[in-house]
Amino acid sequence: MYKNKSKDGRLNICGQNIKELRKAMKPVVSQRALADKLQLLGIDLDKNAIQRIEAGKRFVTDIELKAFAEIFDTTTDELLK
Repeated sequence: MYKNKSKDGRLNICGQNIKELRKAMKPVVSQRALADKLQLLGIDLDKNAIQRIEAGKRFVTDIELKAFAEIFDTTTDELLK
């Protein structure tokens, strides 16, 4: 049976990019602060969900991906590289 995982076993391909972009923000934004920014866009994620996304242990919906792209001022394509 097919599993929706990347070759390295992660449940998403954008988590590592999200983590790198979050840490590259000046000043560095915590996972909690990122969750707060998402809340302002109407995306209900908490710090634990951000942690799981960055670790590749949680799927990311297209709606969430679009919100991440908006926060990081990038495209969804860049997040998926």
